[in-house]
Amino acid sequence: MTADVEEILKVEDVGKFFGGRAACRDVSFTLHRGEVLGIVGESGSGKSTLLKCLAGMTAPERGKISVAVPGQNERDLWAMDEAEREQLLPSILSLIHQNPRDGLRLDVSAGGNIAEPLMTGGHRHYGSLRDIALEWLKNVEIDPARIDDLPLTFSGGMQQRLQIARGLVTHPQLVLMDEPTGGLDVSVQARLLDLLRRLVREFNLAAVIVTHDLGVARLLSDRLMVMQGGRAIETGLTDRVLEDPRQAYTQLLVSSVLQV
Repeated sequence: MTADVEEILKVEDVGKFFGGRAACRDVSFTLHRGEVLGIVGESGSGKSTLLKCLAGMTAPERGKISVAVPGQNERDLWAMDEAEREQLLPSILSLIHQNPRDGLRLDVSAGGNIAEPLMTGGHRHYGSLRDIALEWLKNVEIDPARIDDLPLTFSGGMQQRLQIARGLVTHPQLVLMDEPTGGLDVSVQARLLDLLRRLVREFNLAAVIVTHDLGVARLLSDRLMVMQGGRAIETGLTDRVLEDPRQAYTQLLVSSVLQV
C-alpha cells in the first residue's frame, strides 16, 4: 500500500466496556481506499463490538474513530452530534448484516429496497431510480425480471445479494461486513464470496469484514487482525498471518484447535 493512497478510516486506541468488562480495548489501525481488513477471533473476542463502534451503532468510551468525508477533512465519528452523524453516515459507509433481513425492508420490492437509500439522499425521478435498481440487480447477479418481487420470495443467498446492492448503490467509500456468508451453504457461500471480491475491486472500496471463517478472510482480505479478549493481538498481511502466525493464540486459531 503506497503512502499516497487515500486514508479512509483511522482507529486510535478504541475501547468499549460493558459492566466494567472490556469488550474491546486499545484497538488501533488505519484503512485505505481499495484495502480490505479482515477481523477474526473466537466468540467474545470483541470483533463484533468493534464493528458496531465503527458503524456508529455504539459509542466507545475511549479512543477516536476518524472517517474521511468527501470535500471535508477527516471527521471524528463520535465527536459529531447524533443528528449530524445520522445524516452523514449513510453517504460514506454501509453495513452489511449477517442476517440479510436485518438490512432489508421485507415489505418493499427488490427494486424499492435498492432505490430507497437514493431517495433518502434526495433522488426522486422514478424512471431513473428504476434504471439504477435494474443495473444493480445485474451487478449482484439477480435476474432483473425480479425487480418487483418481495425479498421474502428470495432465498437466503439472494437476500444477501439484494442487501449488498442496497448497501452499495450510494457508492459508499467504506463498507463494513458482519459475517456476510454466515448461515449459507457452502456452494452459495462460494458464489457470494466471488461476488464480494469482484465488487470490492471494481468499486475500489475500503472494507472491514468480521468473520469466524479463516477461508473467507483469506479470500477477501488484504490484511488480517486477530482479536482475543478485546485486544488486537496480531496484525499483518493476510497470507503472512495465516502462514506464519507469531502469537500462540493465532497459531491455535489457524490450526483450528479453537472454535471461533
